[in-house]
Amino acid sequence: MGSVSLCHFFLFLACVVLDGINGQVNGWLNGHATFYGANQNPTTLGGACGYDSTVHAGFGVNTAAVSGALFRDGEACGGCYQVMCNYRLDPKWCLPRRVITITATNFCPPNNMGGWCDPPHQHFDMSQPAFLRVARQGNEGIVPVLYRRVSCKRRGGVRFTLKGQSNFNMVMISNVGGSGDAKAVWIRGSRTRTWIPMHRNWGANWQSSVDVRGQMLSFKITLVDGKTTEFFNVVPSTWSFGQTFSSQNQFSNY
Repeated sequence: MGSVSLCHFFLFLACVVLDGINGQVNGWLNGHATFYGANQNPTTLGGACGYDSTVHAGFGVNTAAVSGALFRDGEACGGCYQVMCNYRLDPKWCLPRRVITITATNFCPPNNMGGWCDPPHQHFDMSQPAFLRVARQGNEGIVPVLYRRVSCKRRGGVRFTLKGQSNFNMVMISNVGGSGDAKAVWIRGSRTRTWIPMHRNWGANWQSSVDVRGQMLSFKITLVDGKTTEFFNVVPSTWSFGQTFSSQNQFSNY
């Protein structure tokens, strides 16, 4: 192969790489990112998903509030994304070759004045520790990013936190593996014997009006990607509101 042909070959490879960095290959999409909570404990940024603590929920501090185009009325809660700063577009503020996996735990509300979280923007308002893994703090804290959905790799089983009172049962579901975001949830008591559909109250909190006090509880979860797993007898009959129980099984990663 001659020198001219070699030059054309490597130029072609460079273009393929740049196309990938620009969101055209391997599922990467274009978006923007900012950071929030600079003066807050990043573990408290559970926000609109209702997580009491992102560490208690199994997510750590690498989290983000996402714009409405991604949030989908709370359906995105618990979902995972790989994010990298688009160094090609902003070499001054982006850190090169840095990729971080974050969990959606909050909603970035629109201001309806052309803000970054207004539709149809794909935007991540990241915790400061997560943001500083991929970018420098500057340029008013706004950088172009590339992102893609990825599997959530969680330690331990799915967690169920029991909330509510009397016959109003609300369960916060966290530390979900696989795609991470729940599409549908069912509950079954040891005396009810049938799966009872729950309804999303807000974020990662699901409710049922069936009185299951004093019963051993099982759950069934279908994720947005369609995978379904059953969690049998994960909550003992001696449970009380405010307690969290972790299952022995977990959604498999893909």
